[in-house]
Amino acid sequence: MDFPTTKCPVWGRGRGARKCGLGQRPDFSHHEAMDAPHPKAALDSINELPENILLELFTHVPARQLLLNCRLVCSLWRDLIDLMTLWKRKCLREGFITEDWDQPVADWKIFYFLRSLHRNLLRNPCAEEDMFAWQIDFNGGDRWKVESLPGAHGTDFPDPKVKKYFVTSYEMCLKSQLVDLVAEGYWEELLDTFRPDIVVKDWFAARADCGCTYQLKVQLTSADYFVLASFEPPPVTIQQWNNAAWTEVSYTFSDYPRGVRYILFQHGGSDTQYWAGWYGPRVTNSSIVVSHKRTRNQASSEAQPGKKHGQEEAAQSPYQAVLQIF
Repeated sequence: MDFPTTKCPVWGRGRGARKCGLGQRPDFSHHEAMDAPHPKAALDSINELPENILLELFTHVPARQLLLNCRLVCSLWRDLIDLMTLWKRKCLREGFITEDWDQPVADWKIFYFLRSLHRNLLRNPCAEEDMFAWQIDFNGGDRWKVESLPGAHGTDFPDPKVKKYFVTSYEMCLKSQLVDLVAEGYWEELLDTFRPDIVVKDWFAARADCGCTYQLKVQLTSADYFVLASFEPPPVTIQQWNNAAWTEVSYTFSDYPRGVRYILFQHGGSDTQYWAGWYGPRVTNSSIVVSHKRTRNQASSEAQPGKKHGQEEAAQSPYQAVLQIF
């Protein structure tokens, strides 16, 4: 005899439905267990968590969400997100610093964002894409050319990952790039208030069998291209029959005037023998990196006595500066 079926109070007639015959008591044990109150009352608000737990949770939230969303929830979250402790933890978690970090940091929030943006702002610095991204300002003699390391009468580059270089000719060859700092993610208030260090590097070498002259010019300019700071060392002349060694040029712009928006990088040169072909200076592995402020040396301190190189100013700067990144 078939018994009529009733709708099961637990499973219904959907997926996994089962029949409950007449005279049979449905099994409510699972349903009752689900409805049973938890022995401990649930938290009414996430804010009841200890602050150190909230801080740990925030370290896993993307910085963009922390600033645009989480910071606006309530005053507690705002105050926690503004703590330097949180941003130092985020730096640790994302590998920007190590546990034994001992360098002074004026503002961990700014340090975090500078590290997250940290990269070479020059494109195609090692000639892997021929002359792509470079503006040819002077193309004398037999013009710019790309060659593979070490090249004729040359030496290996100190970094084995660098495989190519640009080489000049018997008349002046100059090439340049113009870096738009705002377009690269560095918001205006960061540049004007915190004025992070701008580190410029370049590498050059001569052929062993030919002399050459190398030159470099780097300018920090305003939005309308007015030069605010510059680095233009005297041209370097290398004599014929040299060791063809690679030489690094490095310079750090710090405490520069407000209003910097662009960086002009230009380098090149020519040979001194006036030989047809490519016997001028070789250049590669150029870089421009925006970095956090570092401890100044004594010479820098003497140049501007009584100033702490922007650290106090950075520490007192409004937090809204960071929000401009978005």
